Amino acid sequence: PLLVKRILKSHPRLLHNPDPSPEALSNSNLHLAASLGHLPIAKVLVDHGHEHPDPALNEHHQTALMLAAAAGHTDVVHFLCERTPHVILRRDIRWRDAIMEASRGGHDTVLQILLTYVPEGARAAVQRADLDGNTALHFASSNGNLLVLRTLLAAGADAERRNVWSWTAMSYSATVQAEVYLKGLVTEVERRKMVRQEVEQLKNSVKGAASIKGGAVRVVEEDVEVED
Repeated sequence: PLLVKRILKSHPRLLHNPDPSPEALSNSNLHLAASLGHLPIAKVLVDHGHEHPDPALNEHHQTALMLAAAAGHTDVVHFLCERTPHVILRRDIRWRDAIMEASRGGHDTVLQILLTYVPEGARAAVQRADLDGNTALHFASSNGNLLVLRTLLAAGADAERRNVWSWTAMSYSATVQAEVYLKGLVTEVERRKMVRQEVEQLKNSVKGAASIKGGAVRVVEEDVEVED
């Protein structure tokens, strides 16, 4: 990072320096650092204003955070989420975001970090879909990422959500094991949801009964006072 600092000090115009080669997609310095997991260099670039006021995008409209999430670089993802949480929900040309990329790559720790920092909350974030209607759960299922499946469902992902071809995430299960696991998770989530609903109904019933009882006592007291 010391060399990078020296270069930027003498040549500040090279802060972004997008790669012009045909196969490089105009990736900036931060894109490269993030995709390779070079946290110290990423910190230097961000500290020098690389993502200010808006994040750098390559030709596919991907952010550095997307590339880091896809590659599973936990430290870089954590740093970028802390410094630029508003970038988490940024979409590329296929309408995919960093959460989808992490799910697609099977990077559960990265996914949990993203869901922790996402501005709109985890539940709303896991409902988002790309241009084909695929959610993060579709990507996780198609790659058989069991831990990611659990994390997404715990965050509120909809297992019945269908893409443009009317396929659910379960339909994309990479293996029989993944399909069985996902079915079990969905059943468990539904069971817990029903238990929570029953508990809430019981609480409301108890509150209602207590309110009625309290009202009856007050009426009796008022009657007694009138008789006196």
